[in-house]
Amino acid sequence: MVRTTTAALVPVLALSLSAGCGSPEERQERAVTARATALHERVLTLDTHIDIPLNFATRAVDPGVSGDFQVDLPKMRAGGLDAGFFIVYVGQSERTPENEAQARADAMTKFEAIHRMAEELYPDEIEIAYTPADVERIADAGRLVAAIGIENGYVIGRDLSLLSTYHELGARYMTLAHGGHNDIADSATPREALGDTAAEHDGVSAFGEEVIAEMNRLGIMVDVSHISKAAMLDAVRLSEAPVIASHSSMHALMPHPRNLDDEQLRALADNGGVVQTVALGAFLSETAARRAAEYRSIRAAFGMIPGQQPEDLGAEPYEDYIGRMEALDARYPDATVADFVDHIDHAVNLIGMEHVGISSDFDGGGGILGWSDASETLNVTVELVRRGYSEEDIARLWGGNLLRVWSETEAVAARLSR
Repeated sequence: MVRTTTAALVPVLALSLSAGCGSPEERQERAVTARATALHERVLTLDTHIDIPLNFATRAVDPGVSGDFQVDLPKMRAGGLDAGFFIVYVGQSERTPENEAQARADAMTKFEAIHRMAEELYPDEIEIAYTPADVERIADAGRLVAAIGIENGYVIGRDLSLLSTYHELGARYMTLAHGGHNDIADSATPREALGDTAAEHDGVSAFGEEVIAEMNRLGIMVDVSHISKAAMLDAVRLSEAPVIASHSSMHALMPHPRNLDDEQLRALADNGGVVQTVALGAFLSETAARRAAEYRSIRAAFGMIPGQQPEDLGAEPYEDYIGRMEALDARYPDATVADFVDHIDHAVNLIGMEHVGISSDFDGGGGILGWSDASETLNVTVELVRRGYSEEDIARLWGGNLLRVWSETEAVAARLSR
């Protein structure tokens, strides 16, 4: 694949190829970085989960300008991140006609924002991909790639026809549920505030079976992240196409309800699917999970709303906030790229290279030490090279496996349409 060289990666490569000096370990690390940098330029890198706010692609949140968000076009270029699924996420609320109408409206706002970014604001920089072939074509032309995923099937309510509408707008995967049960499936994280019990449907509902069948017919990948274990196993059984877990990590290493256990991973592999390992600290290590909880408490103590920056607090509260954060850093360090790749290693060793991929959940809670935003994407490749993964392996992890599942989903849709 022909790609334009990113400005940020060239100095790294030059530094890595500088005269061999220092200790043997330092020389070895420079060699690893040099190999990873060259390899990173050649492979297609695809992140399957990038969240966006409702005011995305406006003057307030301009994706063409490097700003406070973890992903924007300059950061993608700087880190050599070629492609990303930009996410139409709507949180779960009480299932009333008014709330369902608002969920549909919010979904359309985000669809429109992604199209505005690619078709009005930056058409020379980024293009929407509707097929795996589009991904390759756009990247080969030197442009960034935007694909679209839906997070939370709540956006269809009980109206199957909306799946066709969203598919026409570019949606190529949909997470069946999110935080809290919906009419399609049980969530891995029920919410008492919504009146959730431990299980509402004991997995996927009868309506959810219709949803999965319609997704198969249209060519929308079935995403099993966020749903309960019973629902996940149901989805694997029901789907005629391979499923994806768009942003989940491994329960064996971090027993979080959002992670997949070994039974689920084996079922996913038997189905031909792929788990997109997620770089979200609370899903990677116990220390990072404690840090996340403490971080939320600190922000709550200052009355901070989502997206608010500490600089907005004022001079004295800002100093207090920074002091608390420094103490938090010392007490509970965040997860690292090495912790993240440990989860990749576990999945690869258990179910095979062809069933594992990479996601960040940037701007939705993701980000770890070493991969805190899209500009640091190279560091993931460096760690994979350090651990002995081949270029073919890394190409699969960084997008090849996901594109295979997407292609197989299209093939199932074509067969069903006949």
